Amino acid sequence: MLNSMTGYGEAIDELEGISYAVEIKAVNNRYLKTIIKLPEGVAFLEDAIDKELRRHLSRGTINYVLRFKSIAAQALFEIDEVTLKSLVAKLKAISASVGVEGAIDVASLLELPGIVQPVTPDEEQRVKIAEFVLRLTAEALGRLKHMREAEGGFLDADLKKHCDAIHNELQSVRQRSESVVLEYAKRLRKRVDELLAEAKLKLDEQTLAREVAILADRSDISEEIARLDAHLQQFAQICRTDGQAGRRLDFLSQEMLREANTVASKAGDAQIARSVVDIKCLIERLKEQIQNVE
Repeated sequence: MLNSMTGYGEAIDELEGISYAVEIKAVNNRYLKTIIKLPEGVAFLEDAIDKELRRHLSRGTINYVLRFKSIAAQALFEIDEVTLKSLVAKLKAISASVGVEGAIDVASLLELPGIVQPVTPDEEQRVKIAEFVLRLTAEALGRLKHMREAEGGFLDADLKKHCDAIHNELQSVRQRSESVVLEYAKRLRKRVDELLAEAKLKLDEQTLAREVAILADRSDISEEIARLDAHLQQFAQICRTDGQAGRRLDFLSQEMLREANTVASKAGDAQIARSVVDIKCLIERLKEQIQNVE
């Protein structure tokens, strides 16, 4: 069953009075790219989270965000009171020296760099936080993968529809190719007979047969049709059995397009050419949808 590359998963829980929220968003990418955003106090978790994401996912741009929610400030941060008092004293001194009176907004001072700093957890807390956050990450990944699987079902149905349409067009090409050489032989004989009648000459039958055989060899597309049909069968098999099939399907669709181009160049028949145009359009639709497959 196919999986989509797009999806979303989240998980929220509380540990020792601190609420943690994990959000994971996935969008299309030819390769796997992880973007991890963590609060400063738990930045030590980045490597472990990256490994967990790569263990479960194979393609896509993965945006991972960990946030603290609904927590008392002292639980996460500490204020550098010495620096803050020193700063307030200096501001009062400056205000007095220039003769300007005004209230000092402490809340604004807290926004200055270095005044409010995250609490650094000790080793025991780091282990506890790591286990907790990785559990939340696993829950969010589970929801993300569930959404990817659901969207993958729609992708699978759409790809199957296009493959069936290609198969039908290919059957038309196969049937038409069997009569192309015979029609060419008839046209060639008629044209030659008209020209020879004017010159009152007679064409050697072996010469005519040789010309028809040369054309038959040049315009033989049976191998290309067989390969394209085999690619369709392999395409369907990959969709049924491989949950991470994006790269393989992408390569296979390129091979299908190459075979279709060869058929178009060799056939030399207007009806086959029209069918090949339809086949190439359907393959392009396959290629577009495959960009969404993990």
